[in-house]
Amino acid sequence: MPRKPNTSRQTRALLARLLELSQRWRHGYDLSKETGLKSGTLYPVLMRLSEQGLLESRWQDPERPGLPPRHVYRLTSSGLAFAREQARADAASAVGDPSGVLA
Repeated sequence: MPRKPNTSRQTRALLARLLELSQRWRHGYDLSKETGLKSGTLYPVLMRLSEQGLLESRWQDPERPGLPPRHVYRLTSSGLAFAREQARADAASAVGDPSGVLA
C-alpha cells in the first residue's frame, strides 16, 4: 500500500514546478536546477511520487547519438489534482487563511 503523499517543503516546491508545465515531460536534472533541490533529495521524492501514482515516468531516447537515455517525469491526472490542492493550501497559508481555503 503506497504511503500518504508527503507535503514537505521540498515536495511542495517540486509539485509547484511540475504544475507550471504540467503537460511536458521533465528531466530530473532540469527539475533539480529549477527547484534548487540536490539529487539526494530530488530523486527519492520523484520515486515516491511515482510509486504513489502522482507522477508517471519513462525513459527518453537521447537527443544526440552516444548519450544515454534519460528518465523523464510528468504529473498524472491525480498528481495534477494533488499539486493544485497543495498550491491552493500554500496560497491560503501565505495570506493567513488558517482553513487552507481561499474565499
